[in-house]
Amino acid sequence: MSAIITHIEKKKSLAPKLRFKGFDLSYKKIPLGSICSDITYGLTVRPSFVEVGIPLLSAREISKGVVDYESAPKISEKDFNALSEKAKPKFGDLFVSKTGSIGFSALVTKNIVAAISQNIAIIRVSDNKKFSQSFILQYFKTEIFLKAALARVNKSTIMDLQLQDIRKLVVPLITLPEQQKIASFLSAVDEKIHQLTRKKELLEQYKKGVMQQLFSGKLRFKDESGKAFPNWEEKLYGDVYSFYSTNSFSRDNLNYESGKVKNIHYGDIHTKFSSRFEVNEEAVPYISPTVDLSKVKEENYCQEGDLVIADASEDYIDIGKTIELIKLNKEKVLAGLHTFLARPNKTKMHVGFSGYLVQASYVRKQVMTIAQGTKVLSLSTGRLSEVKLEIPCLEEQKKIADYLFNIDNKIESVSKQITQTQTFKKGLLQQMFV
Repeated sequence: MSAIITHIEKKKSLAPKLRFKGFDLSYKKIPLGSICSDITYGLTVRPSFVEVGIPLLSAREISKGVVDYESAPKISEKDFNALSEKAKPKFGDLFVSKTGSIGFSALVTKNIVAAISQNIAIIRVSDNKKFSQSFILQYFKTEIFLKAALARVNKSTIMDLQLQDIRKLVVPLITLPEQQKIASFLSAVDEKIHQLTRKKELLEQYKKGVMQQLFSGKLRFKDESGKAFPNWEEKLYGDVYSFYSTNSFSRDNLNYESGKVKNIHYGDIHTKFSSRFEVNEEAVPYISPTVDLSKVKEENYCQEGDLVIADASEDYIDIGKTIELIKLNKEKVLAGLHTFLARPNKTKMHVGFSGYLVQASYVRKQVMTIAQGTKVLSLSTGRLSEVKLEIPCLEEQKKIADYLFNIDNKIESVSKQITQTQTFKKGLLQQMFV
């Protein structure tokens, strides 16, 4: 890569920090509208959707940087034919989301018949001999462009970027060969991110399938001598776990700088903590030293193997979301606001298995069934205690936990590669555009 790209000194003229060899002319910037034959948006009325039909693209379908035709809702061919030609994208068109979520972008690279909604703008470049759509797409992904777009947004009601403002947004003017080199290079990075993302999705699908097989009893492990393990025992949640008191400290009582006791907040369970919780791998806040903890009983401090369960959620998907505490490194940790602390001290459980058990689909369905509430769903320890669990022997628990953990490690490894590549791409965009 260093053989292709060279650093140049920052001059008074408009020029990027990072550039391909052989190109040294300074940049100019021109209005987007000056290089486009048309900038328009799509369907303004809500159509009737059908199961099989023409994809109707919105901001959601371009949010990942490529056009997702498969997930898009469908409209009938009759409704499609009645649309203005302006709402029908062509090969080579650029998309930018203009309403609500501002700045998602993608390029039409397939001759697929589709329509667009009004929250997407179609940008049609007029001269392919002077401008590369792929280059412009990469520029649309820069912070420079996004900040300029957001600065022009009408925020009076819903976030909206008007067409006349899109036309005024500026893009770099450089030679077509340099545009093509930049676009090709950055597109290769995008393809790497896409491949890694697809790999992660496939691993997640595989894990889901394996868990379904394991916890339905269709897939079983054998012991070291090749013999089948004993049948699983059906037990109630309350026959396996005892519940211990948690605190109700708000975020105002927590900090990330100092303290002797860490606190697991339900919001972090919902948003960032791994289901296999290791305290040194997570950003866990301290309870502020000014808070009196003298009345907290020793039994209420978390132990390895405990489950911490979020007892409230705004949707069924996350209600009862649970983490298992795998490693605490002898640190003092408490379960906090809107959580239950469940300890497997009634039935022997292998550390690492419970976290997978409570993710099993048959367990999740029961938890969603017992949730109560309208705007906010909630659980109680009494109702949770009645959830039915299928418990294998300790040796099989370990085999299941180890197998699923290995899959999780692969998923995490790919996730890190995605993050690293995205960070690399972000750095390139910052240095290759001005």
